Amino acid sequence: DWGQKEVLKKHLEEFSVSLPDVQNIKILIAGQVRAGKSSFINSLKSHRVRGADDDLPCVLTDIMGLEPDVLEGSQPEDSNAIYGHVKDDHKSEDFISDPLLSDQAFCLVYVVDANTIQYASDRLDKLRIIRKRISDKRIPQVIIMTKVDEACPLVNDDLKKVYTSKSVKQKMHLCSEMIGVPMNCIFPVKNCHNEIEVDNDVDVLILKAFDQIENFANDRLREAASN
Repeated sequence: DWGQKEVLKKHLEEFSVSLPDVQNIKILIAGQVRAGKSSFINSLKSHRVRGADDDLPCVLTDIMGLEPDVLEGSQPEDSNAIYGHVKDDHKSEDFISDPLLSDQAFCLVYVVDANTIQYASDRLDKLRIIRKRISDKRIPQVIIMTKVDEACPLVNDDLKKVYTSKSVKQKMHLCSEMIGVPMNCIFPVKNCHNEIEVDNDVDVLILKAFDQIENFANDRLREAASN
């Protein structure tokens, strides 16, 4: 339903963390280089969706890009950031041996470029490594597939065709196969870095993706607290 922008915004505004002791849910965002990770984060911030009291109760933490030359050095830090053993900026040498739930991440978001996914096998090694490391921790993992308008001329002409485009669906299947994330956790979006005016269809895709990310993270937080 492309007319649900205000409904999605209202749902996000009414979102609350499933545990009263946790003020903010931490969500980690990793990105293929030049896939539009920063643009996606800025797109979320640009909507200025606010909760009943203040900003939405979530923290988006950007982790290092997927350059092949940083794979080896960044693996442990990224895993430790997910589990809350180190501070998000990785600058602190203090290792948190018993992190609180509020220190831990409850969803990992991968941002990939729909145009270059088929050529990026070496750059996706880091995602596969991180995914393998946390696969037994039941942490939800989501793919934001950007630039779908550039990947398909039909979608470029009409963004509403994103869900019926064979080209976009093929890209989603490729993402699923290469990274290992199921199709229902892959969200195609068009980043709005080139948009001058508000575009309802662009907003709906981004808000829908973020709504699902928050729900996945909240469910995992509730599950972790009960264990």
